[in-house]
Amino acid sequence: MEDNRSIASSNIKELVDEIRAIIDQARHHAARSIDHTRVLMYWNIGKRIFEREQQGKERADYGSYLLDTLSRDLTPVYGSGVSVRQLEMCRKFYRTYPIANTLCSQLSWSQYRICRHRVENAQADPSGLRTAATLRQLLRPV
Repeated sequence: MEDNRSIASSNIKELVDEIRAIIDQARHHAARSIDHTRVLMYWNIGKRIFEREQQGKERADYGSYLLDTLSRDLTPVYGSGVSVRQLEMCRKFYRTYPIANTLCSQLSWSQYRICRHRVENAQADPSGLRTAATLRQLLRPV
């Protein structure tokens, strides 16, 4: 009888470990899915702002007014996630990656922001970007 309990206890531990792995994997997958959806949301926001500002022209006529108005109207409902600065970043994100299919589903919004920041810095000093051969190297802390 004692042996059956130890076997049962061992089987329960294995089952608990398997269920933990399933839960952890599902949580990880959900977080990745949310990150990708968030990236697409910011991309689409940037696209809409850019298209509205440009209206087929080379340069926008009233960009800051549009961002101020959008932020003022959206902030009461969505909070600081639609500040003028955030909307500017969305627009810049769209201009950096104008083709949605080129967005990497493995990257979060924060990682895209890091890449954009490093690319902008590299425009001042291009040697830093030339030495970063991969996206992983761009994301590596300086």
